[in-house]
Amino acid sequence: MYGREPDSPVLMAQDLARGGAVHGDLALAEAALSPVAFAHLAGLGVPFPHDAFGQFPGYKTDHDPRRRATSCGPYTSREMCRALIAEVKRRNIEVVEDQSAVKLLKTADNHICGAVFADHSDKMQTVLAENVVFAVGGPGGLFENSVYPAVHTGAIGLAAEIGAKVRNLPEFQFGLASTAFRWNVSGSYMQVLPRFISRAADGVSDEREFLREYFEDQSVIADHIFLKGYQWPFAAGHVPGSSLIDIFVHIETAERGRRVFLDYRSDPADYDPARLGDEAKNYLERSGCLLENSPFERLKKLNAPAIELYRDHGIDLAEDMLEIAVCAQHNNGGLAGDLWWESENIKGLFPVGEVNGSHGVTRPGGSALNAGQCGAFRAAEYIANVRKDWSIDLAEAEQIAAQTEQILTEKMKSVPAFDWRMERKIFQHRMSTSAAFVRERGTLEQALTDAEAQLERLAGDGLRGNTAEILRNQQLLRAQILYLKAIIHQTAAGVGSRGSSLVLSDDGKAIHPKLSWKIQPEDEAFRKVCQVFENDMFVWEVCRPVPDPDGWFETLWKDYREGGIYVKETGK
Repeated sequence: MYGREPDSPVLMAQDLARGGAVHGDLALAEAALSPVAFAHLAGLGVPFPHDAFGQFPGYKTDHDPRRRATSCGPYTSREMCRALIAEVKRRNIEVVEDQSAVKLLKTADNHICGAVFADHSDKMQTVLAENVVFAVGGPGGLFENSVYPAVHTGAIGLAAEIGAKVRNLPEFQFGLASTAFRWNVSGSYMQVLPRFISRAADGVSDEREFLREYFEDQSVIADHIFLKGYQWPFAAGHVPGSSLIDIFVHIETAERGRRVFLDYRSDPADYDPARLGDEAKNYLERSGCLLENSPFERLKKLNAPAIELYRDHGIDLAEDMLEIAVCAQHNNGGLAGDLWWESENIKGLFPVGEVNGSHGVTRPGGSALNAGQCGAFRAAEYIANVRKDWSIDLAEAEQIAAQTEQILTEKMKSVPAFDWRMERKIFQHRMSTSAAFVRERGTLEQALTDAEAQLERLAGDGLRGNTAEILRNQQLLRAQILYLKAIIHQTAAGVGSRGSSLVLSDDGKAIHPKLSWKIQPEDEAFRKVCQVFENDMFVWEVCRPVPDPDGWFETLWKDYREGGIYVKETGK
């Protein structure tokens, strides 16, 4: 979309699918709709930068060889939300707020027929529907160390509870993020070379620059930190390499019980910009901040809005250190949707956004926002052209709703025996310690046993006074159990270390002379398949290739006019 650089939907789809475990037709749909979705957002007023000619420039991001990424600053996603909300208001679309979905409803022949909601006063209501657009985001509520907003728990467990097919659940993205205010410390936050500080559990005593334990030369430390800016997500392919930083932070926090901070206030005493590697030195020099005398001054010159973002949330990087951890950031897997983003086995259920498992092992940065917008267009078009009329047996739907409400009403007569907040902390801690970016078979199996026992204990709990949150705990636990089973299945199959996860193995490969860890290498044959769960079974599904249609206008136009584009092929 800028200058002479060539691009096309098929080329972009190939890059979306290059990481492996991706269906090519889904990648092509995301690529083809990307300029439409982008133009839609720009037209709604999202201030993406363009030049005097109206061209929108891009830049390279992780896992993408071309300059397809764009941004309007650290609050890009917030600007998108504000523009879309303003359009909803302009169109007078009714929005019912302060409701938590607690149950999805489906008919005997696997057609979605609505959902049950609960509010903060335990009042319930049911909405019957021919179609449910399930845009609930990723499973942020599963993890203790998470960059998802605290209120964003996710709800994939609701769909799993009614048997919706899932795809590629083990494929997450993890990376360094601040914890007091949840935010990825990628890009310029790393490229200005902050100090990495470790302190005792009290957060005050026994301060040290812990990376010196693993690297003898401060310049090597600086080069690894700089590369984290470009290579922010933890990646098995960057071990050894920049992702060693994530491992060392994990050891300090998870294994040693210490706390890790970024310090922008001063450089290490032996810091010498002249000894930096060529990539870091050239970048900082071209950015005009190589000779600034602290990480803060470099950040101020390179990306002042990055400082203001934290200041807006009560953290002054000129005065305060920034506590960090390795956090869950995105789930590349999710529910299995077809070419029109409809669930592959629950008719009328349209998983859109992160809850749709359209991505595989890795994905280009920014493609998650793109996938959400494109999936919404796909679902809306299909519903408008194919599913706009009521087809469900209304009497059956009403009976299903009444039975569900009756069961919940009976449980609401009892006071909960357990504190839902404490129970949530328990399973969030379990997930972060057993199924984050470091995975080991025995630990995973114990975690699964514990999760199943916790769900059994909570499933019979009362609901009075906490209906939405207690039921949220139950759906999150069901999701956790499914994720743990998926990761164990993947580990047992010998997939090995890939994407944003390491699999530890006694007979694996050593990764650093000062670490006892050994990792199981990846079996790349599994990049050609997707892991799916349906009918209580995990199976491997061969990835469909990126289509290469001939695009003959006259035949395509006829197919479009007659609705042939909406006819689904088996399995797609």
